[in-house]
Amino acid sequence: MKKIGYLILLLLTFTTQSCGIYSFTGTNIQSDVKTIQIDYFPNNAILVEPSLSQEFTVRLQDLFLQQTNLSLVKSGGNLQFEGEITGYKINPMTATAEQTAAQNRLTITVNVRFYNNKLEADNFEKSFSHYYDYDGNAQLTGTILDDAFDEILGRITQDIFNASVAKW
Repeated sequence: MKKIGYLILLLLTFTTQSCGIYSFTGTNIQSDVKTIQIDYFPNNAILVEPSLSQEFTVRLQDLFLQQTNLSLVKSGGNLQFEGEITGYKINPMTATAEQTAAQNRLTITVNVRFYNNKLEADNFEKSFSHYYDYDGNAQLTGTILDDAFDEILGRITQDIFNASVAKW
């Protein structure tokens, strides 16, 4: 019976050692990375929505704070994000018989520069974009704008997270 206990202990030791560091959020962050710096993302798009820069920056910070054990710092972070919102545009997608838009599409594009100060091979500059379709007769305000931001910013921030620390 004692041999079985030792065998199980030995097997557990090998399996945990072979798996390395595993995170349930799917991240691949080195053990010496402790801090993250996410700078303010200004809106440099031609069409400017006043609340977009602040909301995007806060959502990106919140995602990393919720999904990792990293501490947010104002400068000198082991991981650093900077960039700008480069696109905010509304385009008609489908037309009615009266030659008006039946559906519009809001597209937001964010350019991101990511620096891993512990492993420079992970650094990148990349553009992330997503869209939200809404009724052509509706105004892009209130709950429609909130819904659009929820979908678009949720997708863009998750894509940034995946590209930087999940390596997807």
